Amino acid sequence: MYRLIQKVQTLKGVLFDLDGTLTWPGALDFPAIKRELCCPQDQPILEYLESRPRSLKTELMKILEEREKQAAKASVPNKGAEECLSILINKGVSLGILTRNSLDSVKIALRQFEGIGVDDFAAVITRDFSLPKPHPDGVFMAARKMGLLPSELLVVGDFRYDIIAGKAAGSLTVLVTNSQRSVMLPGDPESDYTLRNLTQLIDILEGHEYAK
Repeated sequence: MYRLIQKVQTLKGVLFDLDGTLTWPGALDFPAIKRELCCPQDQPILEYLESRPRSLKTELMKILEEREKQAAKASVPNKGAEECLSILINKGVSLGILTRNSLDSVKIALRQFEGIGVDDFAAVITRDFSLPKPHPDGVFMAARKMGLLPSELLVVGDFRYDIIAGKAAGSLTVLVTNSQRSVMLPGDPESDYTLRNLTQLIDILEGHEYAK
């Protein structure tokens, strides 16, 4: 934990995942969505949709976007998320979101946050703008929008794709487990740090100055 404190002091921005990181896990029922889309359970949804014929892909994407919006409306902030974001904003730290979701669903989800809105984020990178995680394209794009180098970013997420993307871009990474078993698989890059929830990140952030 002390080593993370030392490294956080040299960072200029924090790039968060959305579902299961800033929002409470489980709003998106991925197994149910996959069944509705006829997507095999062992395949990621976006990659599956890319393999479909264009006309079918368009139809299935509409279903996915509707389910994402429904989940966003039902979502709630994750433990410690609002306080964590408020602390970072007050410290003048640049914030970003990197998600495989649509931009509309991000905006809807952020409406559930008290005192936090989309305008508080210097970069909101969704599948509408970049190649989806685990490709590092979104991390690079977020860094450019935030006026930072990828190495100046802390990438925070709850899934292996977040860590893979962050590490590939050269960023420091934090895996938030939400007190569950790790989602990383053999052969995946190891996250720099693993925390149970964002409340632990608050303990690190409070009382520390950031590079300007």
